Amino acid sequence: MSEIKTQVQFVDIDEDMAGQRIDNFLRNQLKNIPKSVIYRILRKGEVRVNKKRVKAEYKIAAGDIVRVPPVTISVQDDQPAAPVSTNLHKVAELESCIVYEDDHMLVLNKPSGTAVHGGSGLKFGAIEALRALRPQARFLELVHRIDRDTSGLLLVAKKRSALRHLQAQFREKTIQKYYYALVMGKWDTKCKAVNAPLLKNDVNSIVRVNPQGKPSETRFKILESFKEATLVQASPITGRTHQIRVHVQYMGHPIAWDDRYGDQRFDAYTSKFGIKRLFLHAANIKFVHPGTEKAMELNAPLDKNLENALSKLRQA
Repeated sequence: MSEIKTQVQFVDIDEDMAGQRIDNFLRNQLKNIPKSVIYRILRKGEVRVNKKRVKAEYKIAAGDIVRVPPVTISVQDDQPAAPVSTNLHKVAELESCIVYEDDHMLVLNKPSGTAVHGGSGLKFGAIEALRALRPQARFLELVHRIDRDTSGLLLVAKKRSALRHLQAQFREKTIQKYYYALVMGKWDTKCKAVNAPLLKNDVNSIVRVNPQGKPSETRFKILESFKEATLVQASPITGRTHQIRVHVQYMGHPIAWDDRYGDQRFDAYTSKFGIKRLFLHAANIKFVHPGTEKAMELNAPLDKNLENALSKLRQA
């Protein structure tokens, strides 16, 4: 057994921090501390705002002074509290994947196989790695998520105001995202969009087209046709779990190397061209910058494995 010890902190709340619940604020301040401990110190009154006790639902305001008490917890030696440190080479590699950064936000070209955050048995994710790369950053939060095996553009807010601004754009569907996907067979040139409601199974997280599901729309454009495959551009209008993957499967054209919704025959075919991962890549995103209010467009190139595979498909 070993211990994690934190020091007492006095945090002056500014406009950018204001508006969040105190429990969420503490979870950002005490990154390696379990939620149960955070709620316990709140119940005991060890957390003070302006020298007064507060409940978990209290929303901090600009000008508040928050006392974050010292915390000591025991952890198993075979489960280190900061697992990112055991993946330093992977963390360092993410530095070269940053395609844009300023005072408001950071944009990552996330590699396939890297989860956006830790959990479900995973030691760490992209957000934990970015926090390790930017230890001086007071705030780093995911704006949205993409699947672990999907590569491409991932927005990360460096200010709470930027997070609110960008998430509002997602809710209002003003952000445009474009993915590249290699799908099985010949995509119908007349199929420009798929409108099919999606329902997620809460037990196994499998998503299916179901009349009882949530309205879902994805727009498609053919980029390149091959003998037994098609490279399509997919633009999700709604943001459902596994939306693109399920919509193409529903149309009879699953994505190469999709372990949930794919076709092993197509995987065997594409492996001849060197493909060994899900061929789904978030290549382009358009949004309004949360600080300047100017329109922005960012692009992320395909990795070398997928580019080489496309070259071999063209030759074939």
